[in-house]
Amino acid sequence: MSKQAGLPVLGQNDVACCAPLVREPLGEEAAAELSRMFKALSDPIRLRLLSLIASHEGGEACVCDLTGPFDVSQPTISHHLKVLREAGLVGSERRGTWVYYWVVPEALAQLSALLQIPVAAKASA
Repeated sequence: MSKQAGLPVLGQNDVACCAPLVREPLGEEAAAELSRMFKALSDPIRLRLLSLIASHEGGEACVCDLTGPFDVSQPTISHHLKVLREAGLVGSERRGTWVYYWVVPEALAQLSALLQIPVAAKASA
């Protein structure tokens, strides 16, 4: 017997499976919060920083590990990390002289849920 027998099939006339964006219009507060996150990610350096942090071994990265891959100054990297932190996408903690960063899973879950729009839902609109 298959363990997947009870799982729903996505994209088949089941609008309940769809992202909040498709189910109902976003409220003002939700739209403001999500737009802050998307705005923070609209910069290529910040998007790469988020990716570097998320994929770093152990799920967190020292700022000392984040400056090498970029052709910008350390203060510029710090600015971008501050923007990501203020948008709620990363958390941070000072340990001695270094600051460590990690991705906030709830923030990524919000963005992911919003963007999971099945193609079938778009075609039927």
